[in-house]
Amino acid sequence: MRGKYFGDRAFYKRVLAIVVPMMIQNGISNFVNLLDNIMVGQIGTEQMSGVAIANNINFIFFLAVFGALSGAGIFGAQFFGSGNTEYFRYTFRFKFIVSTLLGTLAIAVFLLFKTPLAMLFLHESEGNGNLALTLLSAEQYFTVFVIGILPFAWAQMYASTLRESGQTVVPMAAAITAVLVNLVGNYILIFGHFGAPALGVRGAAAATVLSRFVELAILVIWTDRHKKDHPFIKGAFSSLYIPRNTVRQIIAKGTPLLANEVLFSLGIVLVNQAYSYRGLSTVAAQNIASTISNLFNIVYMSMGSAIAIILGQHLGAGRNAEAMDENRKLSVFAILMAAGVGAVLAVAAPLFPRFYKTTEDVWALAAAFIRINALCMPFFAYTNACYFTLRSGGKTFITFLFDCCYIWVVCVPLANALVHLTALPIVTIFAIGQFQDVLKCGIGYWLVRKGIWVHDVTQESMA
Repeated sequence: MRGKYFGDRAFYKRVLAIVVPMMIQNGISNFVNLLDNIMVGQIGTEQMSGVAIANNINFIFFLAVFGALSGAGIFGAQFFGSGNTEYFRYTFRFKFIVSTLLGTLAIAVFLLFKTPLAMLFLHESEGNGNLALTLLSAEQYFTVFVIGILPFAWAQMYASTLRESGQTVVPMAAAITAVLVNLVGNYILIFGHFGAPALGVRGAAAATVLSRFVELAILVIWTDRHKKDHPFIKGAFSSLYIPRNTVRQIIAKGTPLLANEVLFSLGIVLVNQAYSYRGLSTVAAQNIASTISNLFNIVYMSMGSAIAIILGQHLGAGRNAEAMDENRKLSVFAILMAAGVGAVLAVAAPLFPRFYKTTEDVWALAAAFIRINALCMPFFAYTNACYFTLRSGGKTFITFLFDCCYIWVVCVPLANALVHLTALPIVTIFAIGQFQDVLKCGIGYWLVRKGIWVHDVTQESMA
């Protein structure tokens, strides 16, 4: 049993070499996001809620980029595992094209529809908080934030490609530098220190935009200066040529991933929008709880990315038995790590909301939401591991059914029914909504155990 579910020292050393840099990167990024959130919260609850609403909408774009790049990333990890630099370069080109198109579309949507999108979360019947100020804050944040959309998309293009080749330290360093720039920029621009104007919400957005450009610049310059170690970049932009069959295969595998991330993020937004009917205090508390929880979620989220990379390289090299064996061990490792981190978060749940300048009821709600998230963390870790396992073998339509269809068939209707058809308190509703992931764990276990994900996608794309 020990050998089946637990690896030796060399196994964990290899896994941690991939996971730790991503954890550090995501940890620092989320920690600075926490400080950013707290700084905006010092202006007022309405401003914090406005930024939270904008970030709910931005979340759709972020996951759309993630999904679009992930489709090519499946092939990238396997091409790298098989040593095929030429086709690895083609996946990078594909990422450039799709990230540019998505970024341009997002800019147009956010600028044209920022007001009606923000209004989805504001309800006149709430009777608490200044809705007009909240809307204005969301609009101000949107207007500045869009400047950094394309740099963000291109930075993710570089970072994901480097990670697929096993280089996780440089993306980590670029992200750390960027979030530190964001932190300093927030301090200066939100409050008007060192002679700068106090821009409030617009200052927070401007600092974020600046950090996007810094991250992209670091990744571009470093990659260009290390062409010998990363030959995929040689001639990567000399043309946009990609073999037709490779494009067809990436689109075939990637479209379900893109659709999944867009529809999944939209589902999350609709769940949060349903909760927002219980008042601006719920919106503010959710913002606090998600920001704090994300700081701890990096453990299992980084493990998911590592699972995709490790299993993808095994499958690309034809090491199917190793892939199946290490999948079990990686999943168990993810669950145990999440359980430990979740226990710490549950104990500390009442402390974090006190850093925000808001009301007593928001503090209490946020603490309850954080504790619920902490208790659910092992379940989240396992469903995340199942998702990335299925994705590593190119079974993207199945991941679409597993992730996207589940949230639309179960989570969205459940949240709306509980909010609109019952008088249950919001904490109870939130708990039911989070613990439904237990059912998803069972579905994921069944899919992974069948072994349908054990598949090499590279041969088809080179046919």
